[in-house]
Amino acid sequence: MNRIGLIVGAFLLALILASSTLFIVDQRQLAVVYALGEIKEVISQPGLKWKMPPPFQNVVFLDKRIQTLDSPETRPIFTAEKKSLVIDWLVKWRISEPRQFIRNNGADMRNLESRLSPVVQAAFNEEITRRDVSAVLSGERDKIMQDVRSRLADDAKSFGVEIVDVRIKRVDFVADITDSVYRRMESERKQVANQLRSQGAAESEKIRADADRQREVIIAEAYRDSQKVKGEGDSKASALYADAFGRDPQFAQFYRSLEAYRATFRSKSDLMVIDPNNEFFKAMRGSGATLAPAAKPR
Repeated sequence: MNRIGLIVGAFLLALILASSTLFIVDQRQLAVVYALGEIKEVISQPGLKWKMPPPFQNVVFLDKRIQTLDSPETRPIFTAEKKSLVIDWLVKWRISEPRQFIRNNGADMRNLESRLSPVVQAAFNEEITRRDVSAVLSGERDKIMQDVRSRLADDAKSFGVEIVDVRIKRVDFVADITDSVYRRMESERKQVANQLRSQGAAESEKIRADADRQREVIIAEAYRDSQKVKGEGDSKASALYADAFGRDPQFAQFYRSLEAYRATFRSKSDLMVIDPNNEFFKAMRGSGATLAPAAKPR
């Protein structure tokens, strides 16, 4: 039993010793091997690696992926025209020199971010103060990001990192300036709206006046044409009446008398006080009612 125990103990000791000398490097990591507190080796290739057991050697892992640093706080920056702007930015970086990175920042990424943030903010301050508001908002925005990245290139080397990209996320005025800008924009938009309304009202009146004029012209032309047609009809009717009455004057006189009676006694309430022997009733008496014999056909 003692022999078996010794064998198991020896096996466990060998296993513990092997586990302390072997380590795995992930493809997303850098492995920094320390020997008595000094950097002996930096391993960037993934796989199973070997080292001496502690305390002779130990390993620290660093993330070699691209990291993002956001602006920790929004401080106002004055432009060339003394306007205050708030800039939100982000910086993409990654470790390029692990030895330099550890010497300056240790193995904690947060140490690098706390030291790099003021440097980035200072670079933005220098670029923004050289430009006016319109350039910062649109005209030279890309140029500002490129210039900031160029400024950070040398400083980043001292930290053992590489600046991959610099971006401006948001540019805004400070609160009091923003309110005044919004009020001015609102006033300008109202002025434009009122101008458009007045122009629309003027166009509306112009269109309405033109429509009324066209209506009057159309009505006048229609009345003119109707009177012309009516006159032509009356002329033809008069000619037909004259021709018909000229052939038989007695019938014409009798027809006119009937028309007069019809116009006079149009309703039952019509009343005339007149001598029965008056010429008006001549057609109703026997003497005037006899018509001339009809013309013999030719």
